[in-house]
Amino acid sequence: MKLKAAAEIGISAVHVKLPRTATENEVMHRVMEVNEDSKIHGLIVQLPLDSVHTINTERIINSVAPEKDVDGLTSINAGKLARGDLGDCFIPCTPNGCMELIKQTGETNTSRFRSGFCHCNSLFVHFSLYSDVTISRSCVPKPIECLAKEVGLFSDEVELYGRTKAKVQLKTIDRLQAQPDGKYVVVTGITPTPLGEGKSTTTVGLVQALGAHLKLNAFACVRQPSQGPTFGIKGGAAGGGYSQVIPMEEFNLHLTGDIHAITAANNLVAAAIDARMFHEATQSDKALFNRLVPLTEGQRKFSPVQISRLEKLGIKKTDPSMLTEEEITRFVRLDIDPESITWQRVLDTNDRFLRKITIGQSPTEKGFTRTAQFDITVASEIMAVLALTTSLADMKERLAKMVVATSRSGQPVTTEDLGVCGALTVLMRDAIKPNLMQTLEGNPVFVHAGPFANIAHGNSSILADKIALKLVGPQGFVVTEAGFGADIGMEKFFNIKCRNSGLKPHVVVLVATVRALKMHGGGPTVTAGTPLAKEYIEENLVLLEAGCSNMRKQVENAQLFGVPVVVAVNAFKTDTKAELDLICKLAKEAGAFDAVHCSHWADGGAGAADLARAVQKAADLPNSFKFLYDVELPIVDKIRIIAQKIYGADDIELLPEAQHKVELYSKQGFASLPICMAKTHLSLSHDAEKKGVPTGFVLPIRDIRASVGAGFLYPLVGTMPTIPGLPTRPCFYDIDLDTESGEVHGLF
Repeated sequence: MKLKAAAEIGISAVHVKLPRTATENEVMHRVMEVNEDSKIHGLIVQLPLDSVHTINTERIINSVAPEKDVDGLTSINAGKLARGDLGDCFIPCTPNGCMELIKQTGETNTSRFRSGFCHCNSLFVHFSLYSDVTISRSCVPKPIECLAKEVGLFSDEVELYGRTKAKVQLKTIDRLQAQPDGKYVVVTGITPTPLGEGKSTTTVGLVQALGAHLKLNAFACVRQPSQGPTFGIKGGAAGGGYSQVIPMEEFNLHLTGDIHAITAANNLVAAAIDARMFHEATQSDKALFNRLVPLTEGQRKFSPVQISRLEKLGIKKTDPSMLTEEEITRFVRLDIDPESITWQRVLDTNDRFLRKITIGQSPTEKGFTRTAQFDITVASEIMAVLALTTSLADMKERLAKMVVATSRSGQPVTTEDLGVCGALTVLMRDAIKPNLMQTLEGNPVFVHAGPFANIAHGNSSILADKIALKLVGPQGFVVTEAGFGADIGMEKFFNIKCRNSGLKPHVVVLVATVRALKMHGGGPTVTAGTPLAKEYIEENLVLLEAGCSNMRKQVENAQLFGVPVVVAVNAFKTDTKAELDLICKLAKEAGAFDAVHCSHWADGGAGAADLARAVQKAADLPNSFKFLYDVELPIVDKIRIIAQKIYGADDIELLPEAQHKVELYSKQGFASLPICMAKTHLSLSHDAEKKGVPTGFVLPIRDIRASVGAGFLYPLVGTMPTIPGLPTRPCFYDIDLDTESGEVHGLF
């Protein structure tokens, strides 16, 4: 009867009939399968009348997801219906029909289901809560498994790491493959002061506004912060005020161990390089071969990675006994030129004394010393690989292609040649899964990857963006943040990240502040830890208008890619209405689709509601997204295009080492890789002291390095430290643990 009635009104119904011998667990398993099948919208469970003796019927009924409970018999639905909570329960047919009749008499109104896929928290703004960590603790986060369920993740796709964070398995992408993507928004900024202008806070505030206030499906995708700045000078990166990712202590510290995994993988490669050089220098070809391909049960056998090396050498043999002496020599000797090694050891701590070190000083290394250095972990190419990979298989391939040095004959030496690439994949197998957290208002956030924004592309992962875009659906929004100003983070987002992902962004949100624009207009130097000069806390429209030239240039930079721009003016309490209105006026004159001032730090999502509405409108505009350059152009031409069109340089100058690298990489077959410029973020030019929109300069290219696994070349513009140093008074002076309550103090 039910199947017949369903067919008459156009409902597709399926009868799942289990045998009478089915156990309680078997019934429960089938119910859970239907609960998690997004193609099925409702479920009715009918049990035999005599099943009460063998099956806990109440347990079976209550296992039905409340939102699919067509009979309305679960304890949750029945309870909500009984107390009149009609907007948050499934109303079965008989009471629904009765209420409809009552409604037609005009006696009462029934509420509708809320739109959006996520139940957002009510945010109570307390003006007495002045620190980020105090605000963070004022909100009790939803259990992460509840958030995962709200956004449409199945239980077997989520790996819980405590109550407030989880990893999401990549198979989610396959399940949602047919689901249309949502709208894709990138948050960037004008050229910032050393204090930062609030891109992370704006990203979180915008998602809170879209989800909690416009009732749209919205997801934030941000980078995981490095321990270096967290304990150094900058502090955390969870956003701030009432626009934060919570818990901020979890966000800013170990999270789920991704950075530790990268540290371990990176340093395994470094150890492999020096060990291989040592063994090649102290052993004959025969001894090397016998140890690299040892006898096992009387036989020698190549491992899969060794067969890959043989194929690369053009040796089509799989039996070790068949290699000639010449082939054995080619196989066992990587013959690394020590001066060509580009792979460094890493740790996730600011430590200036590791910028140049000497390794191999123990007597056991027999005098094989060399000069080396440490980088900060987030500068590792493995971090860039993690951010740009599109699958586990793709990551394995990228890790294998990473070039660590050059042989004395000029050939690139890879991790596959070292035999270590499979082990790297094992170490990174969990790190590839995005981390799920939430905002203060209960919106979902993916925190994944954190490549250094100077020498890498400075964007969170493609995988996180792709999963989020599927989960939000075609009317939803995914907001991702690009590191540093638009001339660096946004340019790399478009030319590198989007080129790898195939995703097309709908809107650029350009964050500007009165403070930064006054600096570009000629204001005094802004220094972290030093009080701001009076020009920054008093109204000064002349200084502000002069500095808006930088904003105008960054708007133009975004328009080069054919994407509409919305300027978000991140308001501080010392900003005046006249100053904020002036920025909005000049932004629109520069070509921005819209410009609004925002108070999301102080007011949460409500303070970014106007921004959210502007972004929603901009996302519906025609989009003519395009890349800045063709990757098949010569290396020098690609660098020149970025320098002239994005930075405003007259030309570029390649210093001798850079010229040598152009020739080397062209010869090695890497010329078609995109360009990832490594330059200061404090100026459009290479000189951090030149503010506003510098002109009449030639951009010097000191060196060029290759991240072949990640898939880009990075020219070095000036001197670029790859491991920061600690200031005189680091942040760690204020960080402590309350041993009684377990609370972390002073983290922000």
